[in-house]
Amino acid sequence: MPRINLELEPSHMDKSLLKTIAQRTIEIEAKSIAEMTTFINDDFINAVELIGKTTGRLIVSGIGKSAIVAQKIVATLNSTGTASIFMHAADAIHGDLGMIQPNDIVLVISKSGDSSEIKVLVPLINNFGNILIGMVGNLESFLALNSTLVLNTTVQQEACPNNLAPTSSTTAQMVMGDALAVCLMEMKGFKSNDFAKYHPGGILGKKLYLRVADLANKNEKPAVLLTATIKEVIVEMTNKRLGTTVVVSNDNKVLGIITDGDLRRMLERENDFTNLIAENIMTANPQKITENSLATEAMQILQQQNITQLVVEDDGKYFGIIHLHDLIGEGII
Repeated sequence: MPRINLELEPSHMDKSLLKTIAQRTIEIEAKSIAEMTTFINDDFINAVELIGKTTGRLIVSGIGKSAIVAQKIVATLNSTGTASIFMHAADAIHGDLGMIQPNDIVLVISKSGDSSEIKVLVPLINNFGNILIGMVGNLESFLALNSTLVLNTTVQQEACPNNLAPTSSTTAQMVMGDALAVCLMEMKGFKSNDFAKYHPGGILGKKLYLRVADLANKNEKPAVLLTATIKEVIVEMTNKRLGTTVVVSNDNKVLGIITDGDLRRMLERENDFTNLIAENIMTANPQKITENSLATEAMQILQQQNITQLVVEDDGKYFGIIHLHDLIGEGII
């Protein structure tokens, strides 16, 4: 990867000062988050229980930066088993309120709780009769005073030098959303297998659901009998292009394996191999794995044994080959 030229124009700000500013930003936000543990009260617990037990969905809304946080919270909740929908507060009062169903719970996020859009939206939700949860940084605000439950995300200071740009406050909202999501996961008994169902295309999901058979089925299945000649072994390995062939019995049971390394060692020690057969040069009882095993288990065996391929079996019979490159290609390593 080519290196980037970092010869920048001289800055009016000293590099050590920039480092100090960055560290101060992190310290301010970390302090704000640490103080939030005191905000986990009965309203928070009740909110978790209501969301966890509802037969409807959680509608999450906000305006400005809070709307972006709301989208992230929705994504986290959906991926961890809590059905959620994002509703922009401005769009809500122009038709999107129609997405709210009778059994839905509405979570509205706002730092001030007094923006004009929030003041229009909150009474409409209350008129629908839905439970309204306010996530807000001002407990005296319109949103806080008109919500069924309040999640407190008050911060003492924004990390912004002018104490204006949402920094600590949006971080607090994100953390409160994560606390909700994790509590709901625990409450519902959401496990790794459940997580895999919602993440089938990602690396995390693959580690949880991808089976050895899924990869072995994509490969050729090189195989020879015990009595195969060395020429037959080489031809099979060449045609199937895996650098190996499995030695099987007449009823397709695995007896051994021959790799290109075995061929090289044969050439080093034998002057005449015209009378040799597969049985003479194979490695008996090779490392094996069942076709229903997880791909991550295959990777562990390959790493522990310092080998590049595994023989795959199905009910004691030869099923195929899985190679290190297959696992690397799927991002398992």
